[in-house]
Amino acid sequence: MSKQVYGKHSKGSRVVSKTPVIYWVLLASIILYLAWSPFQVALFNGQMLQFEKPLFWASAMASVILLVCGANYYKTIKLEDQRDWLAVWILLLPITYILALFGAASHSMAINMVIIQSTYTAMFIVGLFLLRDKFANRVIQLAIMAIAYIIVGFGLLNWFGQWKFAGKLVAWFSIGILNGKYTDAVMSDSNGLRLTSVFQYANTYAAFLMAFLFAAVFFLIKSRKWYGQVIHGFMLVPIILSILLTLSRGGLVMLPVVFVLLLLFLKPAKQILWVAYIGIAGMASLAISKKVTDLGLQLNRTYEGGAAAKGWGYLLITSAIVALLLWVIQKFIVSHLERGLASWSNRKMASLWIPVGSVVVVGLIAFLFIGTSARNILPDNVSTRLENINFQQHSVLERLTFYKDAVKVVKDYPVIGAGGGAWAVLYEKYQNNPYTSRQAHNFFLQYLVEVGILGFIVFISFLIFIFYKYIRGYIRGNEEGRESHFLYLILTLSILLHSILDFNMSYVFIGILVYLGLGGMAAVMESKPLRFQQLRLRGRGWSALYSIVVGIGAVVILITSIRYVQASNAGLEARKLVQTSTSFEEIKAPLDEDLSIRKSHPDSTLLLSSLYQQVYSQTQNEDFYLSGYQMMVKAHEDEPYNKNIINHLIKFHSLKGEQAQAFDLLVTNSKNFNWDIEWYERIISQGYELGTDAQSKKDLTSRDKYFNAGIEAFNKIQAGLVHLATLPEGQMAGRAFANTPAMILNTGKMQYLLNQPDKTAETLKLGLLEDLSDPVNREIARWYVAALIKQGTTDQVVLDRLIQLDPTEKQQVDALVQMNF
Repeated sequence: MSKQVYGKHSKGSRVVSKTPVIYWVLLASIILYLAWSPFQVALFNGQMLQFEKPLFWASAMASVILLVCGANYYKTIKLEDQRDWLAVWILLLPITYILALFGAASHSMAINMVIIQSTYTAMFIVGLFLLRDKFANRVIQLAIMAIAYIIVGFGLLNWFGQWKFAGKLVAWFSIGILNGKYTDAVMSDSNGLRLTSVFQYANTYAAFLMAFLFAAVFFLIKSRKWYGQVIHGFMLVPIILSILLTLSRGGLVMLPVVFVLLLLFLKPAKQILWVAYIGIAGMASLAISKKVTDLGLQLNRTYEGGAAAKGWGYLLITSAIVALLLWVIQKFIVSHLERGLASWSNRKMASLWIPVGSVVVVGLIAFLFIGTSARNILPDNVSTRLENINFQQHSVLERLTFYKDAVKVVKDYPVIGAGGGAWAVLYEKYQNNPYTSRQAHNFFLQYLVEVGILGFIVFISFLIFIFYKYIRGYIRGNEEGRESHFLYLILTLSILLHSILDFNMSYVFIGILVYLGLGGMAAVMESKPLRFQQLRLRGRGWSALYSIVVGIGAVVILITSIRYVQASNAGLEARKLVQTSTSFEEIKAPLDEDLSIRKSHPDSTLLLSSLYQQVYSQTQNEDFYLSGYQMMVKAHEDEPYNKNIINHLIKFHSLKGEQAQAFDLLVTNSKNFNWDIEWYERIISQGYELGTDAQSKKDLTSRDKYFNAGIEAFNKIQAGLVHLATLPEGQMAGRAFANTPAMILNTGKMQYLLNQPDKTAETLKLGLLEDLSDPVNREIARWYVAALIKQGTTDQVVLDRLIQLDPTEKQQVDALVQMNF
């Protein structure tokens, strides 16, 4: 393999007759892989059964591609320089995820992340070796750009209401189609309709668009052919419009940051062109943004062909005008600009002036669109989103809370982490307030949670080393060398920086682009020999050894992935059968198949548990009970924080009348769900029921145990409410978390029966209402008055209202007062 570095390029042309067939197979398979992946909901790791099958297929295909790559390059792999050793270093990343299995918060999710990280490893190794080849590098870059443009077009088809046509285009291979429509290609939330294309999540689509906006400008300037310049220039308006239609504030905030950083890599002439081209395309996009937005909103309510044609007309004509204008600049002005700035470009620090000026310009534009009425030229929904950009609004404050909570998790799992998917199952234990988010909205912190400090150091040092070596080589290289792999820097830098604010890397397609990009950056790094001679492994034997180790790993992942595909198929089949069949054995068969491959997989375990519980309730056959209960006990060992599994265990105890054991499970696991108000309600109500039952049996020890557990749960709620009152003004609390009449009544009763009338009155006063027609409200008032009388005082107003509703209330209050404990 040629050791291509900046300014030292191997011959790009190949004699077709001498090119092995396996080379073409490798090239074609990567292109097909990249084309297939985004339409599987971008391979979202949604930590649910419905998302898993494409992930395993992606892993299996990546393993095959890696094996083909190994077969093509194994003779040329020599572990003699720093670049080749990156192919060894990358193996440590999945190994750190394997180590995290030992303390994994969720065994199932942790295994899935090992498989996903192995996919990334395969893509990096393939990129590291294949993208040294000039022809392969050019083809892969063109394929990536073409696929990105198809994704943009696919999103706009859906925006203009043509979802039936868009669905038909990809229905034959995509899992995202439901009833002929790609699900949530245009999603709706509290902000209105938002464009998401294949991602079903607007913010990640914005990150993707941001990366390819800069990539399109780069290729526009780089292209020597007129049609290349026209194609890339034409796509600028659709990309910028799509960014606006995502309504992503994070995308709009990070775009200028990445833009300025990328400008630092360019000479002044190209910096001016980047600013000019994005400025021209941006102004053109803003000019038609209101029309395109309004038409899209209308067409997603009711499709009308004429309106759709009008929308496409605005878009295509504007894009064509911009493309023509940019082509004219490229053809007639660029050469003069470069000659005119040649002397300036050679000056020290010359490349800093325009980026610094850009910061000022960006600040001015931000002020105009955020702080003045200039934003009124934008569509209303975009204007509203811009108006709300500040550090005191909910999404910013909530993300900061996620990050602080993630640090809490790391403190408890510092060295090897809590395993893949840990945040999704642990966040309720550590959360500051009752938000709902199975993603930490920060890739780096989520990575740290999963693999701990050890794994994070391995990853971040790997990342820093590649960026350092690439940038160093870029500075020293010639123009052709700089441009050859710059696309990969654009993609990795854009996506990773945006991933500080969001969970883009939870989309495995995005991760594939990043790791392939890292491989591309590493492919042209300076190939320095290792400083330590003892680490320089020479000879074809070492190459063979490395190839064998990687090959065995690829085969293991391939077999595991295919087996997991079979398991996912079985799990999905069982869910379909539940809708149509009443046969226990028929539904159980595919679930058994799934669980024979993936022990304790939560989704299938829970479904089978429900079947066992139903059959036991109908037949009272102990075999069904024991089989289901033992299965759930094992599942709980692998998934100790899975709320649904714990609830199924509680239900099994309840089916046998083992209320004490069920209550103990509720109390023991309450610390893992600190802001689940329903969990607290159950502890309080069951604590009261079990405590009064124990009191009737004169078992005061048990009574005190249950009552105190219920009262403690209530006190935690009150402490939580006090804490929620301290949240910043712009931050919403999240899920409902408040006192209910039932929990107030039950807590007050328990305190009263423990001879704590002062605390009883204090608690019940929280639930006093003017309207006592409701039985629970009336009972709260009754016990409240009794608690006061017990202390030698009363509330005559409340007592009079009770008597007015029912004259017997006075006798009921007296009966409570006369109770002996």
